[in-house]
Amino acid sequence: MGSHFKGSSVLEHLKAARLKGHLASKEPHGIEAQGHLIGGADAAREVAMISLILWIVATSLHLPLVSSYYLIGLVLAGLFFWKVGRSASLGWSRLERINRLIDDERNEIETNRDEEKSELTEMYQAKGFSEPLLSKVIDVLMADDNKLLGIMLEEELGVSLESYEHPLKQALGTAIGVFLASSILVASLLLFPTGGVFIATPFTILIASTFMAKIEQIRPLHSTIWNLAITFLAAAATYFLSNLFIPPK
Repeated sequence: MGSHFKGSSVLEHLKAARLKGHLASKEPHGIEAQGHLIGGADAAREVAMISLILWIVATSLHLPLVSSYYLIGLVLAGLFFWKVGRSASLGWSRLERINRLIDDERNEIETNRDEEKSELTEMYQAKGFSEPLLSKVIDVLMADDNKLLGIMLEEELGVSLESYEHPLKQALGTAIGVFLASSILVASLLLFPTGGVFIATPFTILIASTFMAKIEQIRPLHSTIWNLAITFLAAAATYFLSNLFIPPK
């Protein structure tokens, strides 16, 4: 037991294992997988915000209207490939870390069954199980290696495999988010050539923030107000700095 637990107690080993699982499954947006819906909505908000900042800078530089359109279009084209590629890359990296955890845990089950049984006993005692039911439950779980692997991944490492989407699905969600936000921007510019960005940006952020709030089960109004406030702050800061550092024409 000492070789597996490295001199620590079962409880200390479980705490270290949970931390290991947390590090392997963490996302830039939290411990849960970002998912294609959240990724798409977040990408839409980012496209809207970047478009607004570009428009403010282009206006401060006194660029012709057509040049401003070209600037936003080129940046959004590059942003599309960056966001989609980054989403897929992060997904693959996370899956690689999860697969290493699975391989490590499977090896522990095959080579350290007594220690795995001790961990299971500790975990189910913490759940309130007591003898003789405790021993029966442990024996049932230890009899099936596949079931044991799933239990140890979820209970010991805190990794739920069902919550992780395929990287390409996440990339697709991001691509759709960028495309929808860009479409709203184009439609707004066609209707209002000189001020469409100021309509498209809050509208896109309002819809995306409300959508994300419902998925994450938080108050939509609270999320929307905060995101619109951050948008206004970023736009105001860009406008102030551009007028401060860009000399008048």
